[in-house]
Amino acid sequence: MVKFDFDDLSLERLRKRRGSKWARYGTDVLPAWVAEMDFALAPSVHRALQEAIELGDCGYAHEGEIRQSFARFAKRKFDWGVNSEALVLMPDVMSGVAEVLRAFTSAGEGVVINPPVYPPFYTAIRSVERRIVTVPLQDAADGWQLDLQRLEAAFEQGARAYLLCNPHNPTGRVFSRAELEAVARLALHFNVLVISDEVHGPLVMPEKSHVPYVSTSDAQRSLAFTIISTSKGWNIPALKCAVLVPSSDVVGRQAAQRFPHDMIDRVSQLGIVASVAAFAEDGLQWLDQLVAYLDGNRQRLGALLAAELPGVGYHIPDAGYLAWLDCRALGLGSNPADEFLDRGRVALYSGSDFGPEGEGYVRLNFGTSFDLVQEAIRRMKVTVSRR
Repeated sequence: MVKFDFDDLSLERLRKRRGSKWARYGTDVLPAWVAEMDFALAPSVHRALQEAIELGDCGYAHEGEIRQSFARFAKRKFDWGVNSEALVLMPDVMSGVAEVLRAFTSAGEGVVINPPVYPPFYTAIRSVERRIVTVPLQDAADGWQLDLQRLEAAFEQGARAYLLCNPHNPTGRVFSRAELEAVARLALHFNVLVISDEVHGPLVMPEKSHVPYVSTSDAQRSLAFTIISTSKGWNIPALKCAVLVPSSDVVGRQAAQRFPHDMIDRVSQLGIVASVAAFAEDGLQWLDQLVAYLDGNRQRLGALLAAELPGVGYHIPDAGYLAWLDCRALGLGSNPADEFLDRGRVALYSGSDFGPEGEGYVRLNFGTSFDLVQEAIRRMKVTVSRR
C-alpha cells in the first residue's frame, strides 16, 4: 500500500493558493479558520481530474457512475446499504438543505438547530423564510450532548423540521446510534422532517462509528434525508457535488416530484468525476491514512494546549479536523478571534458566528501539518501574553 506524507507541506507553496483560506488575509497572518485542509489532493482524485481536463471534459454534468460509486462507498465505510436509484444529486450540502425545506415545509414554520452550529444553517433557514428554533447542545464534562428533553418540547410546540449536524460542526461530536434512534422516535411521533448534514461523516475517528441518520429504523418510517459529499473528507469543496439520500423509496419519489427538475445542471461535472474517484478503493485508502493523521493531530493538539494554553477548554473531537476552543478564561472578551488576529496574527473562526452560545469560543482548523498547528498555538500564546 502506498504511504502518503501529510507532513509534506510548504508554507511558501500554500501561500500561492488563490482560494479563500489563503487569500483572505495578508502574508503575515496564519489562516486556521475556514474548514478547508491544506493537504495535497488524493492521488486518485488528482489523476481523475487531470484526465478530465486533458479531455476537455468540463461541460454540463452527467451522472455517470456516481450512484453506484456512492452505494459501494456507503457499504464499505458505514456498512450502510442504500438504493442507488433513490439518490438525488445536489451541488452541495447546503443547497440540498434549502431544497428539502422548500419542498417539505412552508414559510414561517419552525426549523430546529443545535447551536453552537455551522453558520450557514442560520442563512439557509432564513433564505427560505422559515423560523429558527434553537435547542442548544449541552456542554457536559465528557463532551457535548443533545438535549433530548428540549428537543421533544420543540417538536411538541410545533416545529416542523429538524436540521441535524452529525458529526457536529463545530464541536466535532459524533452522535451515537442510541441518540439518533431517540431523535428518530421523537420525529416519527411528532411527524417532524429531519435533514441530517453528514458532510464530516467520512472523517470519524477510529474509536467512533458514524451512523447515517436515515439508516435508523424509525427514520426509515418517517420523512428524513441524509446529505453527504466529498467536500470535507477529500478537501474538494470547489467541485460541486453532493448526494442526498431519502429515508425510503416513497420519500425519494416525493422528493423527485417536488425538487426543481434542473438540479443535475447545477452539479459540477468535475465534481462528479472527483467524487467517483474519491469513493473508489484508492480514494478510501488515502482517506484512511488521512484520518489516522488527523487522529494524531487532535491528540497532540490536546497535549500542546495543556502545556502552552492551559486556560483553554478543549473536548477532543470525535470526527474531522476542527477544534472548538473555550477561551472564556483568557480574558479576551466575547470575541477572542479578533484578539488572536490583531495581536497574534492567526486567523481563527469566531465562535459568536455559530450563535450566541459560541461567544468566548474560537474554532481552530488542525487539518494541516502539525508544524503549522504548533505555529498557530504559538501565535495564540503570544496574543495572551500581550494582554
